[in-house]
Amino acid sequence: MVEIANTAAEHIESFHAALDVVARERKYLTMLEAFPLPETRDFVLNMIKQRNPHIVATEGDRVVGWCDITRHFFPSHAHRGSLAMGIIPDYRGQGLGRRLITAALEKARQENFVRVELSVHADNSRAITLYEKTGFVTEGVLRRSACIDGRYVDTICMAVMLDGQ
Repeated sequence: MVEIANTAAEHIESFHAALDVVARERKYLTMLEAFPLPETRDFVLNMIKQRNPHIVATEGDRVVGWCDITRHFFPSHAHRGSLAMGIIPDYRGQGLGRRLITAALEKARQENFVRVELSVHADNSRAITLYEKTGFVTEGVLRRSACIDGRYVDTICMAVMLDGQ
């Protein structure tokens, strides 16, 4: 059974492995491979320290998906965060994406985020549908914003307001 939990230090290595699997698909993420494990460890521990939402889906001790929201650095933008997520291939289509986003947005509300934004490749219709079902709306399109293996991809910018406005 897949559990949804706040990321803890013991999840880092498995999170790193899951991130690398999704990145190397060269399809869904802008990063094409995970950063080295020490950098990933620093990122996750900093997310936890900063009280930014970082949620994992686990089966046993294996991370099979994640969703995180990074608060913007500048004080005038600190009410905003950027969402990133991924699920390894064998666990897609089982409702984990919705469970992860719901948990991350709930934690974001608790941490006084007002706005959560994301960008998604325009050809990722399953993700776009998921984001719309969880309240995100399209705000714009960045044409040819990514180039993966010589193929340009448009990016759709989406956001959800957590304060109901």
